[in-house]
Amino acid sequence: MRKFLLLIGVFMIASYMGAFDIMAQAADTTAAAVSDTVAAGAAAASEMVDEASTALTQNADNAGAFQVLKEKFIEGDWVWMTPVLCCMIFGLAFCIERIITLNIASANTDTLLSKIEDKLSSGDLEGAKDVAKATPGPAASVIYEGLRNAASGPDGVEKAIVSYGSVQMSLMEKGLIWISLFIALAPMLGFLGTVIGMIQAFDKIQAAGDISPTVVAGGIKVALLTTVFGLIVAIILQIFYNYIVSKIDGITTKMEESSIALVETMLRNKTI
Repeated sequence: MRKFLLLIGVFMIASYMGAFDIMAQAADTTAAAVSDTVAAGAAAASEMVDEASTALTQNADNAGAFQVLKEKFIEGDWVWMTPVLCCMIFGLAFCIERIITLNIASANTDTLLSKIEDKLSSGDLEGAKDVAKATPGPAASVIYEGLRNAASGPDGVEKAIVSYGSVQMSLMEKGLIWISLFIALAPMLGFLGTVIGMIQAFDKIQAAGDISPTVVAGGIKVALLTTVFGLIVAIILQIFYNYIVSKIDGITTKMEESSIALVETMLRNKTI
């Protein structure tokens, strides 16, 4: 899973850098076109500007939410937008890794307990161990530990289940601390970019010696974009985080129920 997580991060960063290359190439092409237009004459330039304005208006009308977000991202300061984007990339990578792991860990405990009870009813303790060992998931691992300590009696089985259950809980919660970090870090970086952007806007006002609405509005707009994107990233990651926590709670509940059912099954079949 670590390799998978690393690959996701590298792929997203590469895609991000590739997008910047495309934008740079587009900027070079646009600059060359403008130079040719100016050289062609004022009349041709005016016609080209009118056509470009019409095309831009049509594109703006047809632009979707993703296109708007991309444009606003470009308008913001890349110095602060890039860390926010990195928080989203790595946060989503951790979320995807946890979701895949927990979905694999989710097993049908009722079917597992039914198979184990069939083995125990026939006195086949080793067969019950093999069934639990072959089944993926934390519930099956806890059941296997309980069966492995059958010779220690009911107290030994319960102690083994409780101890190994804590280990499985730690494994399921692995990586959640990093998701929490990115959830807190994204809006903080956004606020920091906003504050610094406001300071820069006021510096421009001071340098100009006059309060220009264009300078004030433009500077504040760029500054607030970092906060907007930081909050968007935090909201997205928070939704995934809550889903992962609810998934862990569900697996934990099934694990506890299966542990109680295992002890009752072993007592009923006089395995302990």
